Amino acid sequence: MGYVLRVRLASFFTGTATASFLGLYILYKDYKVAHESIAQQGKSLHEPLNRRIFALESLKHAETSQHVDATK
Repeated sequence: MGYVLRVRLASFFTGTATASFLGLYILYKDYKVAHESIAQQGKSLHEPLNRRIFALESLKHAETSQHVDATK
């Protein structure tokens, strides 16, 4: 009876370890996909904002240079 119990326990722990490894691998892949999706969304929001800031800064620079030219 002891041998059969050891075989069953070994099989149980082997199955548990395999299922745990597979579950962690699936969670890791899901985490990577979610992280990439959020990074892409942030990038798509960040690029138009940078263009608007650059346009505003160039307008400000143009106004400043006009102001300097007018005072001379």
